[in-house]
Amino acid sequence: MADVTLYHWEPNANSGKPMLALMEKGVPFQSHYINMLEFDQHKPEYLAINPQGTIPAMTHGARVLTESTAIMEYVDEEFSGPELMPADAQDRWRIRWWMKFMDQWLGPSFSMIGWSTFVGPMVRQKPKEELEALIERIPLPERRRAWRKAMFGQFGEEELAESKRRVGFGIDRLEEELGKREYVGSDHYSLADINIFNSTYSLPLSHPHFASKERTPNIMRWLKTVYLRPAVQETWKMGKTDLAHRYSLIMEDI
Repeated sequence: MADVTLYHWEPNANSGKPMLALMEKGVPFQSHYINMLEFDQHKPEYLAINPQGTIPAMTHGARVLTESTAIMEYVDEEFSGPELMPADAQDRWRIRWWMKFMDQWLGPSFSMIGWSTFVGPMVRQKPKEELEALIERIPLPERRRAWRKAMFGQFGEEELAESKRRVGFGIDRLEEELGKREYVGSDHYSLADINIFNSTYSLPLSHPHFASKERTPNIMRWLKTVYLRPAVQETWKMGKTDLAHRYSLIMEDI
């Protein structure tokens, strides 16, 4: 049995990427739920695992791994099971291009919108003094700034408008890509599909003006294909918030 522990939040976005990679590979792992809305990731017991206070993190024996995309690649290379990267060099290039596009360009825009509409209002229910103390506990200064904006609703109109523009652009690029091949970057399911699915699964609900049966049929076809994978079904059973419920609503709608 693999000596693997995964420290994660909900099975979406960054936390969901290594969760789903492990499930697809059939690697048994101990799930350690980190409640991001209660700031578990900044408590001393988790900082002892990952001093940066970011999630997810994974331990494999004595090894400690951070950064979700890098963890996915480690899982695919370290453990037996279905290959999540193709043999063809050009396919691998496309997959890595799309993962970089998501991680560095499109993903942050999804995050800003999600933090402003979901995470911020949830944590804002706490007393202001408690929120200030929680912010001061965050190790990385750039994360302190981001959390402060989310907690107190400080994202500017121009910032949000630019994020929405990027989301619209990214959705159009993804629709075009999925018109060329069955999956993202390849005709075979890969790490790129895991990476992008975990941030786009809710598009029909969160951005219906951008993603719908009429406007983006290729994305909707791909979403349904990925939704129905057994590993995805099992991964989403591990969710504890309304995000998992949104997933079931989307399945009914497609």
